[in-house]
Amino acid sequence: MPSLSADLAARDLAVVWHPCTQMHDHTVLPMLPIARAEGAWLHGHDGRRYLDAVSSWWTCLLGHRHPRIVDALKDQLDRLDHVMLAGFTHEPAIELAEELVRIAPKPARHPPPNDVAPANAGIHRPDASESDRDARLRGHGADTPSSGHEVRALMRVFYADNGSSAIEVALKLSFHYWRNLGHGTRTRFVALTGGYHGETLGALSVTDVPLYRTTYAPLLMEPIFAPSPDAYESEPGESAADCARRRLDQLRALLERHAHEVCAVILEPLVQCAGGMRMHDASYLTGLRALCDEFDVHLIADEIAVGFGRTGTLFACEQGGIAPDFLCLSKGLTGGTLPLSAVLTTGRVYEAFYAEYSAGKAFLHSHSYTGNPIACRAALATLSVLRDEPVLERNRALAAHLASRLAPLAGHPHVADVRQTGMIAAVELAKDKRTRAPFPASERRGLRVYRHGLERGAVLRPLGNVVYFMPPFCITPDEIDFMVEVAIEGIELASA
Repeated sequence: MPSLSADLAARDLAVVWHPCTQMHDHTVLPMLPIARAEGAWLHGHDGRRYLDAVSSWWTCLLGHRHPRIVDALKDQLDRLDHVMLAGFTHEPAIELAEELVRIAPKPARHPPPNDVAPANAGIHRPDASESDRDARLRGHGADTPSSGHEVRALMRVFYADNGSSAIEVALKLSFHYWRNLGHGTRTRFVALTGGYHGETLGALSVTDVPLYRTTYAPLLMEPIFAPSPDAYESEPGESAADCARRRLDQLRALLERHAHEVCAVILEPLVQCAGGMRMHDASYLTGLRALCDEFDVHLIADEIAVGFGRTGTLFACEQGGIAPDFLCLSKGLTGGTLPLSAVLTTGRVYEAFYAEYSAGKAFLHSHSYTGNPIACRAALATLSVLRDEPVLERNRALAAHLASRLAPLAGHPHVADVRQTGMIAAVELAKDKRTRAPFPASERRGLRVYRHGLERGAVLRPLGNVVYFMPPFCITPDEIDFMVEVAIEGIELASA
C-alpha cells in the first residue's frame, strides 16, 4: 500500500495542476492520495486515516458517503442521468426547487426577537423563530407568505453548477432587473471589506481578499467597498453589536452618496469565511435589510458556505430575522457529493423578466449541467436528513462541546482571538497578543499547523494565521477532542 500511495503521488505531480496551490510546495510537502472516505474520516492508500476537520472545503455537510445520499444517487442513476433544463424538466429539479422555496428564510412580519444569540457568542440559543424553522423543516406549518409579503418572498429558483457561478447569476440578475425597469445607470455593487465570493471574474470583483484579487485587478469591475462589521476589528470597549451599529452608520453614508448607481449589496451573513473566518453580530443583517429597503437596492446573501445549519440555524439570515432578495446556495447543498448551486429570488425580480420574447427581457444565462438530476437527488437526500433527523439540535450540543475545548486557547500568548458561530470556529494566531500584530505571511505559520495535523491524522488547513474548524455534522465529541488536541499541538509548534 505505501508503494501504491507513492506511485499515485508521483503520477499526480506529473499531470495534475491543483487548485489554490503553489505546486512547487509539493517538492517538499507530500501529496496525499485518498482511497475512500466514511463519516468524518478520509482513508489514504498508505493505510492511514485522517479526520476531515474542514469538511473537504466546507462541502461535506453530513459526513462522507452518507447512506441516504448514496442510496439516492444509485436510484437516480437507474432512472435519468441528465437532460438539458432548457425546454425540458424532471422531478428532482422540481422537487428540489419546491423544497428550497418552502424552507427559505421568510420576509419578516415583525422585528426579530431580541434574544437571538449574537453571532460571535459561540452557541446559538433557540428562540421562537428557530422553533418555527424546525417545524418547517419537518413539514409542519409551511408558512406560505400572505399576499402582502409574497412579492418579497423567495419563490423562484435558478440552478447553476457551483458557488462562484451562483454569485455570477445573482450579480447578473440584479443588474438586469434594474435594466429591465429602465434604470440602466445602476451598474455597481456594494461589497464588504474582507469578503470573499468566488474566483470567476464577477465573483472575484466583489471579493476583497488581496491574495485572490490583486493579480486580476485590471480585469475586474470596481465595486464600492463598505467597511465590514467584523467583530475582531471592534474598537476598545466596543461590543460586536456596537461595531455592527457603527458600520451600519458608515454604510448609510455610503448609500446616501451612491444608491442611485447601485444594484445590490452583497455579503456573507455572520461569517466571512475565506477572508479569515471573521464574524459579525446578527444585528448587522437586520440593519442592512432595512437600509436596502430604504435606499431601494437589492440584498444578495451569499450563504454558499454558511447555509444548511453551519451557523446554528438552517440559514444564517434567520438570526437577523431577514430574507434577502437573492439567496446563493451551494457547497453543503448536495452533502459534498456533486457540484450544484441554486439562486433563490423573489416574485418581484422574476416578474421583471417575464415578457414576450420580442421585449428582450429574458435572462439568457445557462450552464450545460444546470439542474442535473443526479445532483438534485443528492440535494433532496441532504435536505431530507436535515428534515427528518435532529441535526440542528445535535449541532448545538457539538458546538457547545467545541467551545469548551477551545476555551483554554484564549490565554495562549500567541492567540489573539478565539471565535465561534455554531459549527464554525477559528483561532487567530498573532506574533504579539497585546497588539494583535500578525506573524509575517512569509513565515507560513499556518502551514506548520497543516503539516503537523497530517502527521497526527487530522486535516487542518489554516487560512494564513487563522486555524479554523468546520467539521462534518456527524463528528462525535471524542473526535472533536482529538481535532482540538492536534490543533493545539500544531499551534504550539507554529508559534514557537
